[in-house]
Amino acid sequence: MKRHRHSLRLPRESVTQTLALVVLLVLGSLAIAGPSGMLAWTENARMLEQDQREIAKLTAQRDRLHNRVELLDPHHADPDLVGELLRRDLNVAHPDEVVLPRQTGG
Repeated sequence: MKRHRHSLRLPRESVTQTLALVVLLVLGSLAIAGPSGMLAWTENARMLEQDQREIAKLTAQRDRLHNRVELLDPHHADPDLVGELLRRDLNVAHPDEVVLPRQTGG
């Protein structure tokens, strides 16, 4: 009888070990390819760098636009910029004049 019980115990232990192995394999695969695994981590780091570059580009563009708005303030407008815009937009430049756009920012 002891042998019979012992033989019944082996499949139960085998099932337990197999189940533990499956759980470990699932956890390992989630650690590598899961939503917060190593592959997702590298993808998130790449996207973070891309977003930071985009933020820097948009910040520079915002600063240029802010500077242009300050130069066109009605209370103290920059005469050179006003003259450039009048000549370019209203087409009032003389035939011998060349209008060079103002370079703002870096």
